Amino acid sequence: MESGDLAIFALDATAAFGQEVSAALGVPLSAHEERVFEDAEHKARPLVSVRGRDVFVLQSLHGDAQQSGDEKLCRLLFFLGAVRDAGADRITAIVPYLAYARKDRRTKPRDPVTIRYVATLFEAMGVDRLVTLDVHNPAAFDNAFRRPAINLEARKPFARHFAARLAGEAICVMSPDIGGVKRADRFREALEAETGRPVATAFMEKYRSGGVVSGEKVVGEVEGKAVVIFDDLISTGTTMRRAAKACRSLGARRVYAAASHGLFTGDASAVVTDPLFDEIAVTSSIPPFRLSQEARERLAVVDIAALFAEAIRRLHSDGSIVELLE
Repeated sequence: MESGDLAIFALDATAAFGQEVSAALGVPLSAHEERVFEDAEHKARPLVSVRGRDVFVLQSLHGDAQQSGDEKLCRLLFFLGAVRDAGADRITAIVPYLAYARKDRRTKPRDPVTIRYVATLFEAMGVDRLVTLDVHNPAAFDNAFRRPAINLEARKPFARHFAARLAGEAICVMSPDIGGVKRADRFREALEAETGRPVATAFMEKYRSGGVVSGEKVVGEVEGKAVVIFDDLISTGTTMRRAAKACRSLGARRVYAAASHGLFTGDASAVVTDPLFDEIAVTSSIPPFRLSQEARERLAVVDIAALFAEAIRRLHSDGSIVELLE
């Protein structure tokens, strides 16, 4: 791809993923500087001219041992502001994992709707568009932003992954709760298209009260099938484990789990290595740094750099993002 007036930056915390997107796109990353001062304040700036250019900035907003999600967000916002001040014509924030996307409604009196506040911060920095991957609630995400906000989906990369794994198997796609049924069904459709044969569907009841999760009933036929439990993210993994146990008890032949974002908090390593699962797959939106070595070796990571590269290509050339999503 000809770079022309295109400039792509990947902040230090997302440098590895940025290099993968750069390679898939065929456009080198532009140079930038990040400095931390003695008082822990920081600054970031582009080291090349961005005046009049179409600028894309990559930063995933998960917390890690080096920077919290809040610090990554702050660094990204400041860099976006610096790019705007330097005269960029159009600015797109590429955020594979968007922090606070799950806090999209009030569940208690006086609760914050944090995703809306985050959207306001991006807008205040003059961002023209934001691109992310598989947010928890697409409708709430759309409503939070007043500028174009694009939610890419990993269902097609996952469909290719599992079609190769499950050739000749009777397959069922399962949502671990009723709230994720629509998401799981879109993946089921993609898997049907990839395999060329019917894929069954199921979901599990789930109730949460005072931090305690309950509900054991499975709606759908899983006996004798390879079941793929599909969700937007895995945190502690307890939801996936509950669903896997239910599938095994009902006679599932194989059990897989797939989620776009692998946060892997708490004792998630024990879930990934649990023999309940034939495999757990996530995308490369978040490195699995919290997992044990054994768990990392068992984890399947589906690359989504090409998906983001294609989104950048289409946005830069004013191509169709709708076609990419469909």
